[in-house]
Amino acid sequence: MTVSIAVMWLAGLLLFAMLVKPIAEKWHMPFASVLIALGFIGSELVVKAGFDTGIRYDSFHDLIFYIFLPLLIFQAAFTLDLTQLKAHWLPIVLFALPLMLLATAISALLIYWGIGHPSGFPFIAALLTGILLSATDPAAVVGMMRDLGAPKRLCIVLEGESLLNDAMAIVTFTVLLQLALMPDFMLSLPDVALRFFSVFFGGLLFGVVMGVLGALLLNYFQDNISQAVVTMVAAYLGFLLAEKVLLVSGVITVLVAGLMLSHKLSKQRNKTKASLFVDDFWQFNVFVAEALMFLFMGVTITVTMFIDNWLAMLIAIAAVLIARVGLLATGAVLLLPVKSQARLTMMDQRLLLTGGLRGAVTLALVLSLPTELSYWWTIQSMAFGVVLFTFFVQAPLLPHLLQQAGQSKSSER
Repeated sequence: MTVSIAVMWLAGLLLFAMLVKPIAEKWHMPFASVLIALGFIGSELVVKAGFDTGIRYDSFHDLIFYIFLPLLIFQAAFTLDLTQLKAHWLPIVLFALPLMLLATAISALLIYWGIGHPSGFPFIAALLTGILLSATDPAAVVGMMRDLGAPKRLCIVLEGESLLNDAMAIVTFTVLLQLALMPDFMLSLPDVALRFFSVFFGGLLFGVVMGVLGALLLNYFQDNISQAVVTMVAAYLGFLLAEKVLLVSGVITVLVAGLMLSHKLSKQRNKTKASLFVDDFWQFNVFVAEALMFLFMGVTITVTMFIDNWLAMLIAIAAVLIARVGLLATGAVLLLPVKSQARLTMMDQRLLLTGGLRGAVTLALVLSLPTELSYWWTIQSMAFGVVLFTFFVQAPLLPHLLQQAGQSKSSER
């Protein structure tokens, strides 16, 4: 696909996304759900009409990983309320780090056992599937939850958990993918752990460096456009230098830099228009990225995927739900001895279960799988199945759960 055709399709898809946004709002559905459905329907109609869009799985691999992923991570870190994050740090850290790894292990084991084909779907494939399905993306429903009166602390826990476990999932996925691509290169568990910690903490340290440099530049530039450019450069330069030069985690680098620059600009948000412009700038960027990603998902879904891999999809959905229930139940028990604000009621757990959608990061990871892996199609089918389930089954249940809990919009604001 030539550059001109690619740009034409991207512009057309973006216009399409804008046209269907009012439909999602009218139906009280997540915007992503409508994009996925219409992307799939539109693609099927175009193909049946005999046209070739030129869009293929590998057409937007680099676009998603090197363009969209830094945007998503930086904006999530940049817009997070650090004060609220600190106030609810215990459940966030608990769910996003140790319990996320536990949930990943549970889902990977269930998927491996369910597929039951060690030669065609080895355990490393199950681990890759488990880790990319552990990345939650509540952005599509948090706004809906707030509008419908969900407790503010639950929204903060969902957002904070998502930010941290997305970073952990991406780092772990990267290490596992390297192992999967080198099946004959034997590494011991200590070697794998050393690689993980070097990638993680290397990215963390480099993120601090980028955050400090970005903060210095924000002090120097006071106009809105220059400050927006500084944040953009920090996100992309930090990500690419970390991934391609330093061989550490670009995601952790971007996350840390985003948090530091957000803290820096938070002091200006009530004083200058520049910081408000930067906020709007990043909301615009992420809207474009997420709209295109969910349309891409709809376009790449095929009927054959459901015919060939329907059982694998059901296995993945069941595994993810069981693992999520286990994570929340374990977390609720561990939080019992702490202060009441951090405890989770049964209704809290139901809302966190239903609101823990899989979305943009899961798509970014599964679309970055190289086709050299013989099982990439199976993993992609399972990931798409889980994402579809979360948006078309879980998300519509949220209003009913909130109504059942008797939570009103006014009571929590």
